[in-house]
Amino acid sequence: MKQFTSVHDVEDLESLVREALVLKQHPYAHESLGRHKTLGLIFLNPSLRTRLSTQKAAQSLGMNVMVMNMGQEGWALETKDGAIMNGTTVEHIKDAAAVMGQYCDVLGMRSFPKLQNVEEDYSEEILKKFIQYANVPFVSLESATRHPLQSLADLITITEHAPKGRRPKVVLTWAPHVKALPQAVPNSFAEWMCAADVDFVITYPEGYELDPQFTNGATITHNQQEALEGADFIYVKNWSTFQPNYGEVLTQDANWMLTNQHLANTNNAKVMHCLPVRRNVELSDEILDGPNSLVVNTAANREFAAQVVLKRLLEGIQ
Repeated sequence: MKQFTSVHDVEDLESLVREALVLKQHPYAHESLGRHKTLGLIFLNPSLRTRLSTQKAAQSLGMNVMVMNMGQEGWALETKDGAIMNGTTVEHIKDAAAVMGQYCDVLGMRSFPKLQNVEEDYSEEILKKFIQYANVPFVSLESATRHPLQSLADLITITEHAPKGRRPKVVLTWAPHVKALPQAVPNSFAEWMCAADVDFVITYPEGYELDPQFTNGATITHNQQEALEGADFIYVKNWSTFQPNYGEVLTQDANWMLTNQHLANTNNAKVMHCLPVRRNVELSDEILDGPNSLVVNTAANREFAAQVVLKRLLEGIQ
């Protein structure tokens, strides 16, 4: 593996999940693999789980880790080719990424969308240029359109808790929120579930359609209760509109917030969320603090999602 930016970078999904579960049982089995290797983590946006889980995963593999918060500690980056830099940007991404690639054996970067221009965000300009100019193995720590480490952790968690002898039914449901959020997590979750061996359903209010490139193979409905019937897993996440008006909030209908009442016709469904979560807005306390919640379990698996990806990247440069 040379890079990890989406499910398309994975040759064998089941093998990757199985290896992550083995690493969960034996996290220090490969602690010499990363000896004298350095991981650079570049954050253009805030992080809790991604930062800590990826650092711990790297350390378990014997790697040194350097963290750079570009928004607070770095120069303002220019991304446009041929730019005359006589404004507020100080350093071109060509130069910054190239230098970071000299210092680090593997790089990871997190960059959120601006939710102002769909073409600009979905072009993934920052992600692609960083990979191009750094010229070292790369892992996405979340981009404008995807969050692959989160999605891998989600699939690991579903695999651990799946019913025996049949395909699990997995439902992605929209939830209300106080502000417009990106589509990266639902895009990525949908893409991974469509590639996995699950019965996958997406439900949301009208107007919240995701980019079809991520949902090919999913069943889609605007009837949440119908979608939840017989569900084994429910993934709760807010997102703003994709088209025709990008990055908007059309409704904050509290009836879409999951409660125990919503679980009545499920298969005693386990409930998941990527965190952070707005309690009693996106997801009720009774779910989050109850026996059906896998929220913390999923967060814990972020470590082993990162570790299996870093292991594969390191094996590619040995």
